[in-house]
Amino acid sequence: MARATKAKTSGKGSDTGVTTSGGTSRETLLKYYKDMLLIRRFEERAGQLYGMGLIGGFCHLYIGQEAIAVGMEAIRVKGDQIITGYRDHGHMLAAGMDAREVMAELTGRAGGSSKGKGGSMHMFSTEAGFYGGHGIVGAQVSLGTGLALANKYKANGNVAFAYFGDGAANQGQVYESFNMAQLWDLPVVYMIENNQYAMGTSIERSASETHLHKRGISFRIPGEEVDGMDVEAVAEAGARAAEHARSGKGPYILEMKTYRYRGHSMSDPAKYRTKEEVDEVKKTRDPIDHLREKLDAARVTEDELKIIDAEVKRIVAEAAEFARTSPEPDPSELYTDVYLEAAE
Repeated sequence: MARATKAKTSGKGSDTGVTTSGGTSRETLLKYYKDMLLIRRFEERAGQLYGMGLIGGFCHLYIGQEAIAVGMEAIRVKGDQIITGYRDHGHMLAAGMDAREVMAELTGRAGGSSKGKGGSMHMFSTEAGFYGGHGIVGAQVSLGTGLALANKYKANGNVAFAYFGDGAANQGQVYESFNMAQLWDLPVVYMIENNQYAMGTSIERSASETHLHKRGISFRIPGEEVDGMDVEAVAEAGARAAEHARSGKGPYILEMKTYRYRGHSMSDPAKYRTKEEVDEVKKTRDPIDHLREKLDAARVTEDELKIIDAEVKRIVAEAAEFARTSPEPDPSELYTDVYLEAAE
């Protein structure tokens, strides 16, 4: 039996009763702030560790896109699944994964969430409802559709949230997934994190239809564009989309308009856009600064924010130290978690 989605953003806080014009309580706004700031500071430290040679391979930072993962987590209910591509650290933290285990995984240590074998792009935690980090562009869309198929088969009332970017939006398997999801009314929300540059090519140069929420029209999948730099707007749109999918009406597409401040990965100098463009976004659309304006309106004091800032700083410092001191995996781990023993 399908169950209703209740947005966690509604109602008044138990502390002062102050809410924003969108109805979000002061208490909830403070949680958003802490969660978004944790992602920002964690990713900044991850970038430092990469520069020091402690993180190998690829590393894609989520700086600038924090409102999406945090806003969607606010409306997710127990049992709902998240699946995304390789820009995944923010989603892991928003889902409640331990920052120490995430950082240790980035550095390939035994204390990591995947025992040091997944690295930046392939972490996993069924306990947190997080089904990866996937390195193949667009692959997670098909897998997320499969999670939704399992939900419908089990009639468990859960929704799968499949994240992908504007670059992956042009992959063929995305449209095969759209077709199947609508044909079978699968409970899946497709989350397009449109940061406008894919790997390094602007969407205007790579897509004939740049309004990506319209990509489902030929499959009769409804969609909408959302300000992905506004955590309240994300949560509100997410609640609508989740209710649509959970009530048996099939898939829904949310195009989150956002912006990444760093290059596609740590090896990308991002010379395909100007410094002035990036600075303008930071100045006028930064999701954390935008949230601080709402916190000011909700009469949150600077001292309250300083307490949160200090707590986040402590969590990130402990995560970095844990990652640095955790041992490397034993070579025998190469042979574990490869096959699943099936019960007879």
